[in-house]
Amino acid sequence: MWKDFVHLIQCRIKRLREMENGQAVIRAQIIRSVLFLFGVIAFVRCITAFVPDAVSVSSTINGRELPIYCVDTQEKKVALTFDAAWGNEDTGKILDILSRHNVHVTFFMTGGWVDSYPEDVKAILAAGHDLGNHSENHKNMSQISNDEKRQEIVSVHRKVKELTGYDMFLFRPPYGDYDNDVIRTAAECGYYSIQWDVDSLDWKDYGADSIISTVCNHKHLGCGSIILCHNGAKFTAEALDTLITNLKGQGYEIVPVSELIYRDGYHMNAEGRQQKDG
Repeated sequence: MWKDFVHLIQCRIKRLREMENGQAVIRAQIIRSVLFLFGVIAFVRCITAFVPDAVSVSSTINGRELPIYCVDTQEKKVALTFDAAWGNEDTGKILDILSRHNVHVTFFMTGGWVDSYPEDVKAILAAGHDLGNHSENHKNMSQISNDEKRQEIVSVHRKVKELTGYDMFLFRPPYGDYDNDVIRTAAECGYYSIQWDVDSLDWKDYGADSIISTVCNHKHLGCGSIILCHNGAKFTAEALDTLITNLKGQGYEIVPVSELIYRDGYHMNAEGRQQKDG
């Protein structure tokens, strides 16, 4: 009888321990779940902190989503832009020339360029120029999935935001390659898609005189034009001083894209010219 009593006590102790262990497991599971939930919330907050609100204005014309090639304005203003996807040998010289002329422009940068030249990114912003998004890896945007499109845009946005605190909102698709999904995705990420109507052709390395002549005598050069250059092209820095002087001599004020485009209350025509409503 004594043995039976001892056995009964041992069984109850075992059950109590099992119950305690079970409760401990449950408590541990609850704690892990709560920590996971807090982690998810923190991650979402981190992501959304680096993604601006979507652009709400449609750029659709005849079923096509269009980027901004130029702006319809009576003011004699043009925007000078530089794509920064490779090299920075002349970036300092370009910034010096712009400073001497008191001209502000827009630099469209890839993620790789931001990684390689973070101090140049800071210097560009400190000098009062626009920072623009040129995708992470300079891919043909129309040839990748919508998820990849978004990642190509958001990745650079986060890098620049973390580096400078600046929220970019201007996007230039690499190679000027786009389709409806590219423009829509950019807008969903808070970006206005920017092309150009005047190509300096500096990337062809024809020489400084060719760049100056190509831009200043371009058939599309006019009020609201957006001019394409590259900070890494061989002769761009050499041509820049005279190019600015000649544009000013024609009566143009050179402004960054952010000061040229309309941010709301606009529509696009079939040529990609941004026009003010009304």
